[in-house]
Amino acid sequence: DVQLVESGGGSVQAGGSLRLACAASGGTISMYCMGWFCQAPGKEREGVAAIDSDGSPDYADSVKGRFTISRDNAKATLTLEMSSLMPEDAAKYYCAKDLLSGDWREPVYKFWGQGTQVTVS
Repeated sequence: DVQLVESGGGSVQAGGSLRLACAASGGTISMYCMGWFCQAPGKEREGVAAIDSDGSPDYADSVKGRFTISRDNAKATLTLEMSSLMPEDAAKYYCAKDLLSGDWREPVYKFWGQGTQVTVS
């Protein structure tokens, strides 16, 4: 079975940094678009960043220049480096694998992790 396990969340002050990781098991990630999403209480799940199978990244406008997505296919790991964090970045962050339709910003991925909480004060 495919499993995605996120780690690295926590509580930081505004302006701080966090590094989120997603460990994938049960299959390769190399052929798939992988994404990070966030969801705050009472809000819809939103695309934060995605990285295609060829390594091309894309970002939500709100995080461009602050967040960096990367992947290590050999280790089956997806990473999100977050810097200059703002209170509005606070949310639960989810890793996703295998985009099912065209727009990476839509939560239409086949596999999801359970999420890791990010708090910014």
